[in-house]
Amino acid sequence: MGTDLHAPLGQNRKAGRKRPNILRIGRIAASLCLIAIGGFSLYTMLSDDGLPRTQSPVADPAASPPTDTVQTPPTQSQAANGMPRSDPHSGANVERMVTGDGSVVTKYSPRPRDDNGPALVDAMQVGQDPRMAAMPNESLLEDSQVGRLPVIGPDGRRPMDQYARPWSGARGTRVAIVVSGLGLSQTGTQRAIKELPEEVTFAFAASGNSLQRWMQEARRSGHEILLQVPLEPFDYPANDPGPETLLTSKSPARNIENLHRAMGEITNYTGIMNYLGGRFLSNPDAMEPVMRDIGKRGLLFLDDGSSAQSKTEAVAKGTELPYAFADLQLDGQVDVNAILQRLDELERIAKRNGQAIGVAAAFDESIEAISKWSEEAGMRGIEIVGVAALAADPKNP
Repeated sequence: MGTDLHAPLGQNRKAGRKRPNILRIGRIAASLCLIAIGGFSLYTMLSDDGLPRTQSPVADPAASPPTDTVQTPPTQSQAANGMPRSDPHSGANVERMVTGDGSVVTKYSPRPRDDNGPALVDAMQVGQDPRMAAMPNESLLEDSQVGRLPVIGPDGRRPMDQYARPWSGARGTRVAIVVSGLGLSQTGTQRAIKELPEEVTFAFAASGNSLQRWMQEARRSGHEILLQVPLEPFDYPANDPGPETLLTSKSPARNIENLHRAMGEITNYTGIMNYLGGRFLSNPDAMEPVMRDIGKRGLLFLDDGSSAQSKTEAVAKGTELPYAFADLQLDGQVDVNAILQRLDELERIAKRNGQAIGVAAAFDESIEAISKWSEEAGMRGIEIVGVAALAADPKNP
């Protein structure tokens, strides 16, 4: 056979052909590609693209004498690039019609815009970016001797729109729950912010403590907030709502001054809610200047529904003030089971009318009951919304 069986294995193999170094060839190819890309980029940067170039004008101190004129920044109606701002509806005819079942149908048809050339359409949003919810919109504030007061912005944006809690917009059963008296008790305020769902609206008492800190914490947690202002009850002064109460015996100027003092306590609220005030709310002459001031500042007014003699609706319509009424006082009996029964009643009202508002104080029993009821409301088709979503608004019928 010609094979030595006793020879060591592998000693009689022929020398194999050496394979080229594949790794070295890959590195060379990659280097060539990088050199080509770099050369093309350098060529593109240095070559003339045929486009005209303009140099930024350099001011000549000798050519222009010094001046004291201050250049004003662009206004709210003009964007930073000089383009005029335009309302989203400036290119449309808007018609609203009420159908037989009471629903509102809005019809949009095109029309030419007033200005020639391009325009920046400023679509104002409802609500505020959650990351900035604790910070006020500076364009919606004015400085005064009693603090910073809410105003309508130069672009028409209202605080009640800016700080409102967004909702789904779906046609369904909507309920707003307002927990009032926050700021009066530190433990009650802290528990409400910690335990209540973010859909619940908070009302802070103007006479409370550390209001700005509590407001910021509530806003960071997603809550819409109101400001409670003390109004004169029927049994005043035996029942005194607190200092700087708005009184029917005071002049309109004095009442508005006290209103502004309350408004200056915090920011980021959508509207005003009464604290007591049966006598004041039954007096149209005392109410009218106060409600007019609230409305012109872009706020809503929530009547807690405690006075059967309230003239809120008539005065609000006469002054074009957005307003809302509470349908139920939830904690007239401070007991968890009793409050749960009132919440069930509020739900029945909402299913009958499409919406309902309930108010309660920041008692431990109220917080516990509202938290428990809210957990199951969504499964029954109930959407909990902020008060601003249910206010009757003359500008948005």
